[in-house]
Amino acid sequence: MPPRRLAALTFALSLALCLVLAPTPAAAQRIQVLVHSAPLAGFQYYAGKILWDEMQEGDRLALVRESDNRHDPHAVRVEWRGTKLGYLPRSDNRAVAAEMDKGTPIGARIGRLSRDPNPWKRLRVDVYVGL
Repeated sequence: MPPRRLAALTFALSLALCLVLAPTPAAAQRIQVLVHSAPLAGFQYYAGKILWDEMQEGDRLALVRESDNRHDPHAVRVEWRGTKLGYLPRSDNRAVAAEMDKGTPIGARIGRLSRDPNPWKRLRVDVYVGL
């Protein structure tokens, strides 16, 4: 199975499981289920390097759909405190974009920070679905 299709299937199955196992409304806002992890694409081109010392693992990230992005119609921009850090990788963004387009509440946070010389290994984005 192609990696893109496998990623989409994994995301869809995770989301379905989350919805089936949804708790009572009072507890729903406290539970988040990790459905996807990906490196941050474009770290070296945006504000990640400048903001590095301020960011911490676990910090909340905003995911913003860019359906009009001329390079990728499934683009999902990643922001930290209103500043663009980069994007979910093109190979990993299709399922997340589709759920965002449906209105599914999706959140993200910094899963890992690493001073690795490879920019693809510096920041991991963890994507969550709230229950």
